Amino acid sequence: MRYASIMKQSAWSAAFGLQMVLTISSDTSAASQIPPTDPLGVIRIEKEAPIQIGGYWVLSGPDAALGIDASRAVELAFKDRGGKIGDHELVLAAQDSLCTPEGGQTAASRLAANPLTVIVLGPDCSSSAIAAVPILAKVGLTNIGTSASNVTLTAPDRKPDYNGFVRTIPNDNDQGKADAEYIFNTLGKRSIVTIHDGSPYADGLQTLVSARFRELGGAVLSQEAVAPTEVDMRPLLTKIATLKPELVYMPIFVAAASQIIRQVEDVPGLEHIDLLGGNGLMTADMIQAAGPSIIGFQFTYQDLSPAALGTGYPQFVESYKEEFGEAPISGFHANAYDAATAAMNAIEKVAVTDSDGNTYIGKKALRDAVYASQFDGLSGRISCDQHGNCAQFHHAIYEYTSDDASTYEIGRNPKKVFP
Repeated sequence: MRYASIMKQSAWSAAFGLQMVLTISSDTSAASQIPPTDPLGVIRIEKEAPIQIGGYWVLSGPDAALGIDASRAVELAFKDRGGKIGDHELVLAAQDSLCTPEGGQTAASRLAANPLTVIVLGPDCSSSAIAAVPILAKVGLTNIGTSASNVTLTAPDRKPDYNGFVRTIPNDNDQGKADAEYIFNTLGKRSIVTIHDGSPYADGLQTLVSARFRELGGAVLSQEAVAPTEVDMRPLLTKIATLKPELVYMPIFVAAASQIIRQVEDVPGLEHIDLLGGNGLMTADMIQAAGPSIIGFQFTYQDLSPAALGTGYPQFVESYKEEFGEAPISGFHANAYDAATAAMNAIEKVAVTDSDGNTYIGKKALRDAVYASQFDGLSGRISCDQHGNCAQFHHAIYEYTSDDASTYEIGRNPKKVFP
């Protein structure tokens, strides 16, 4: 059976005329007509064929917990919706983005080439998103980001190639400001060094933090770069020691961050330096990689306490444990669940079915419906603006309390220490 194909409206009109169709909605008796045109094309899904939703996250390597956690949340969102929209089963077609530009490009190319893809969720890494979004946009696919937070993705002056991208994670403008203010006002630090890995996320965030920290009156002594796969951090740390900062801010990922945490104690002058990581470090893999040195390590994150999240979050965690045999393994599952919800809501709003059971989804109509998203999600209120920013920002700081990876549980190890 052929599952789906992109169908031009003129071809549809020739085959079916202007017959009446039924919308896929709670009111299945309501009649509607398939739109005569859609600027981006119309997807045709044959009777009883699946609605295929694409996804791309990092699913292998040291940061795989980010993507596995997100993809699991999407699966739970499908399950909570009954696994179907109308008579069509919901299917997730996930690609490994590797958290790299190359991985994002490859994943997007595969999803874009597949005529079954209706909409795309992810990624978790901004480097993947920046490379992937234009490829998806070229074929009219809407992309709902789950944790890619680089400012340029939803900037007012972004290029038209990014107009199909929205996200259920706050962008880094708020994160950068809040991180700088935490360092300056709460920790009382007056001098910092930043470390990034060259990725759009890490470089962009440390740039924002540095700018705000200087506005507050602090000194940014140096903005250093390190390769994500670097093993020997001692030359870099020795250089930093000569600058005598009060804190090192490092919004990088597991492999490089764990090496720094392990080695910093052995560098004269940095034995007691404060380190502050970024939001790529919420995973048991971080505990395993850093070992005993992880105890007391702090990193910035979105607030995952029950008070900051939606009312359905506690039940979601229980469902997650029941489904996968463990608690959430990273911290962006609520954002991914909300992205899936936005996608399903939009599909239900715009999809129409003919008398033969074939369903049609206008790509531009679907994109507009996603941009109009308004609902109370697991991560909080979802309300998209004209640039694709849909999430509310709630700042928090977490700290690892044990080097036993089996004790990993968000809220306990690591525990929230601010606010």
